[in-house]
Amino acid sequence: MMGAGKSSVGHCLRRRTGLELFDVDDIVASKFGISIPEIFSKYGEEGFRQAETKALLGLPSTQQAIIVAGGGIMVREQNVNVLKRLGVVVWLDANEETLFARASQNQNRPLLQANDPRDAFSQILRERKPVYAKIADIRVDTSMLTDEEVAVAILSKFRRLRRDRRLGSPRLVTP
Repeated sequence: MMGAGKSSVGHCLRRRTGLELFDVDDIVASKFGISIPEIFSKYGEEGFRQAETKALLGLPSTQQAIIVAGGGIMVREQNVNVLKRLGVVVWLDANEETLFARASQNQNRPLLQANDPRDAFSQILRERKPVYAKIADIRVDTSMLTDEEVAVAILSKFRRLRRDRRLGSPRLVTP
């Protein structure tokens, strides 16, 4: 969900692991040559979601990497299937108040450009939370943790999951 710390934690994981980092939002913005809010304004959410799916499908499937995916990427079932195929899905969660406080600090959140941003946020969270819970292999509550602490928690849970599943070389995916 927006405000969970996906991009910041992704960078911490990259520093700690040396793995390449693919940020789907950055890939989409780069393809269009404009910011995410401008993409939403010019092409709408559907245009953004189409580009997001295309970017996700273009990621290398055999390379170990960290993939930072936007909170709405799982709106499309096709994306969920791709995420699960690419690797271990990590859900960065937090309590609603914390998520909203973090998300509202950034004025470039197209989905919060509503008459009542708090209500819009609550509705999005209610819709997404069950899907996050369903698709996540790992969940980390980021409410009271620094980005570095979240990265450490992810790596610890990842190692445990890998050991339990006896996985070869899964990738980290954070929607």
